[in-house]
Amino acid sequence: MRYLGLDLGSKTLGIAISDATGTIATGQNVIRHDENYEKLVTDVLDIVKEKEIDEIILGLPKNMNNTIGFKGQLSMDFKEKLENICKIPVHLMDERLTTKQAQDILILNNTRRDKRKKVIDSMAATIILQSYLDKK
Repeated sequence: MRYLGLDLGSKTLGIAISDATGTIATGQNVIRHDENYEKLVTDVLDIVKEKEIDEIILGLPKNMNNTIGFKGQLSMDFKEKLENICKIPVHLMDERLTTKQAQDILILNNTRRDKRKKVIDSMAATIILQSYLDKK
């Protein structure tokens, strides 16, 4: 089984893909979307077809008190769009503090600030996907 991990931000979508065994997540790239979610769904569908993805794991941003805010609702709406277009299961995964974890990893690896900005969402998607794979 091959999984696609997504970290939906306000302007970008971080992408990670698992290996064919569904064991290891690897960061891919970032898609800029500027809130054009219809085109973004089409872009994700292209990835699903090209990489033969079986399931999608989408980060769900929750508030620290476990409530769903505006960004969480955006992710839930995006999940529905993905399911309708891609026709494969889409799972929501709690993504609290993944961006902070990604930032810490990049700093620990001495990644320059300008480079961190370019890969932070992809790294967060990798953490989301790897957390899901580890739970399985």
